[in-house]
Amino acid sequence: MNIVSYQARRRHLLAQMQAQGGGIAIIPTAHEMTRNSDNFFPFRHDSYFYYLSGFTEPEAVIVLIANGSEQRSILFCREKNMEREIWDGFRFGPAAAREHFGFDASFAIDALDGELPILLGDAPNLFYSSGCDPQFDTRLHGWMDAVRAKSRSGISAPTTTIDVRELLNEMRVRKDASEIELMQKAASISGAAHTRAMQMAQPGRYEYELEAELLHEFRRQGSQAPAYGSIVATGANACILHYSSNNAQIKDGDLILIDAGCEFDSYASDITRTFPANGRFSEAQKILYQIVLASQQAALDCAHPGSRYMDGHHAAVRVLTQGMLDTGLLDRNKVGHVDDAIASAAFRQFYMHGTGHWLGLDVHDAGAYRETEKIGDEKPYRQLEAGMVITIEPGIYVRPAAGVPEQFWNIGIRIEDDILITQDGHLNLSRDTPKTIAEIESVMKR
Repeated sequence: MNIVSYQARRRHLLAQMQAQGGGIAIIPTAHEMTRNSDNFFPFRHDSYFYYLSGFTEPEAVIVLIANGSEQRSILFCREKNMEREIWDGFRFGPAAAREHFGFDASFAIDALDGELPILLGDAPNLFYSSGCDPQFDTRLHGWMDAVRAKSRSGISAPTTTIDVRELLNEMRVRKDASEIELMQKAASISGAAHTRAMQMAQPGRYEYELEAELLHEFRRQGSQAPAYGSIVATGANACILHYSSNNAQIKDGDLILIDAGCEFDSYASDITRTFPANGRFSEAQKILYQIVLASQQAALDCAHPGSRYMDGHHAAVRVLTQGMLDTGLLDRNKVGHVDDAIASAAFRQFYMHGTGHWLGLDVHDAGAYRETEKIGDEKPYRQLEAGMVITIEPGIYVRPAAGVPEQFWNIGIRIEDDILITQDGHLNLSRDTPKTIAEIESVMKR
């Protein structure tokens, strides 16, 4: 992504700030986190900070000023330090960072405590997200107190705080062409990783061996990291939605559910596939798999501009619930017909989560799911628009229980794809990942 994209985003945010009376926005990046002793977790920048800058170093803060005709963007970052670069790697330093990332001005991060009380003086509004970073909140309170101490000189502190993330959320929920390109790359790499895992799977191996195949393919194709902790769940483990142990041995006849996606240049992918350990679906597995696949298609049919966010979920639930009734997972004599089973939420015994979420810089990305204005007693779910990216991920999870046909016990199935809403419908970014029974069995046979 080039410098122009980040500058355009900063200008857009500055215009929104100006429309609300002007003021100063402060957006810090994430902190480095201690893993143990003097070792740190790999640093990952704050997504809001990165969205406006493209800057990936720790110890950095963006300050935007919209005050009348004045609009400025300022970056605070670490100073150039050749000795520390020997140990920790390259640093831009303020001067190079200003030029490379297109800021109007830049300062050393050590100057933050001296500059912020000056910049906050007489700002009409403060655009900041309180409560997200308690450590930074404390520093901000100190700067505000320093400004208030100048009140006898006629200098005032901002009296109104506006959540800057709310403004950025609406910007982030619609992806531009450069973001879509990165998300397509992430999905393609992840699809190849899922295919690799299918080809390497066999009874007797362990879940962590397939996780290693995923990580190998992610890095081999240039992904910097997984977008989230990979789920590799065999047999009954696939009925645990957020399974993370990945240490069980794979048995003949098991299904394997893998929910995994890489991050490429900070943009996430999120794909789930379910496949047989021995390369062939059993009849019971086929029956439930086809139900889940059909439910996903019903949701995909709702993935177009003008459809409301939850329309796909409702469509998937109807197909899933009908399938549960047809297979005897749900007893018609107890729950009634499909409308009754949906109304009573009987389907939640076997399908207990939503059918998707926003996707972008975060795997559960920013953006409101409901409209801002109420219709009647509640806010309706928002309409989908071109440029939005969602996941569609229905599933069925059958735990042993009285009255549940034993042939389906311990079968967990989820199918998830990354979907870009386009002007005339949608584009499946993860379309190359094997999904039908025939595709999966063919890939595993090869």
